[in-house]
Amino acid sequence: MAKHETNEGKAALVWRNIPTLRASLQSTPDFSDGLWSNNAQLSRMPVADCRRLRCKFACVSVVEKRDQHEFAPSLSQLLTHPQALLGLVPDKAAVFTAAAIAGASAKTMTAPLDRIKLLMQTHGVRVAQEGTKKAIGFIEAITAIGQNEGVKGYWKGNLPQVIRVIPYSAVQLFSYEMYKKLFKGEDDELSVRGRLAAGACAGMTSTFITYPLDVLRLRLAVEPGYRTMSEVALNMLKEEGIASFYYGLGPSLISIAPYIAVNFCMFDLLKKSLPENVQKRPQTSLLSALISASCATLTCYPLDTVRRQMQMRGTPYKTVLEALSGIIEQDGVVGLYRGFVANALKTLPASSIRLTVFDYLKGLVAISKKEFEQIVEDNREKKAQTSS
Repeated sequence: MAKHETNEGKAALVWRNIPTLRASLQSTPDFSDGLWSNNAQLSRMPVADCRRLRCKFACVSVVEKRDQHEFAPSLSQLLTHPQALLGLVPDKAAVFTAAAIAGASAKTMTAPLDRIKLLMQTHGVRVAQEGTKKAIGFIEAITAIGQNEGVKGYWKGNLPQVIRVIPYSAVQLFSYEMYKKLFKGEDDELSVRGRLAAGACAGMTSTFITYPLDVLRLRLAVEPGYRTMSEVALNMLKEEGIASFYYGLGPSLISIAPYIAVNFCMFDLLKKSLPENVQKRPQTSLLSALISASCATLTCYPLDTVRRQMQMRGTPYKTVLEALSGIIEQDGVVGLYRGFVANALKTLPASSIRLTVFDYLKGLVAISKKEFEQIVEDNREKKAQTSS
């Protein structure tokens, strides 16, 4: 018996041996084993060949309606096997939750480096406003935050970032899968160009939807006098209007599109280039993610600096080209990479934490699903024994 299983709620196609059934056509040029065989040759016959046959055969089509709750674990079984509780969560919801927890964990643990990076990136704009010195170094930024704001200062602005990463990750991953289907070729294969396009579109989609939270995070992190995200939002609405929530959106879309495109495409291609048995190892995913993220960051970081400076209140820059020329004129080409060290140091642990947590949670969900399915199968067998 050969059986092809599909997802729950869909029809299942099952081939069964019928010992008493004799083949009415024993030998043909194309079907030497007869019609009824374990290879299911009949299912591969062209329509034209079927019309030429002079034989009789039986064909039974059955759609089995399954009650999803008929064999579900009872409360006592779930209490006995608590790990199976996760099996009650739909697959997509479980993956979404795992991705959200992984992203939030990575953002929280790398928040100090992110705060230092933002302080260094936006220092050029604050120089003109506050009369401070032209540049600030990595060690100076660490010291300044600790002296002025204490330990909590390193996590200032992290809450809106954690809030932002949940919908951001969900929209980005979901839209990436949709765009990959959209950009597939006629042969149902996704080319390198298609992967780049899918990644770019996914990055822009998720950025556009969550951009206001990103602006709030930046204002809360680098502008003094604010304590809560709602305070920043109300002040922006009062003094600058609703358009202030989308300051720098243009360079943000321009910077995120190539970053996500390069990151996702390189990650996929790196893993595909390795032997299949190596692809499944967690170390492979970790190393591939780090390499792809590092290359994408090095390529796209200048546009990220431009975006941050255009988001600042009182920024003199109105366009991307104006910001690029202004930063280079004021700080040189090095100014475009201000805060790059902190960002690079953040990328390594962030990618590691995100991948490790996500893989662990996915593994936990998989184990739970198996245990849940085992209980369901045991209940089904008990029901069959009782009926017989």
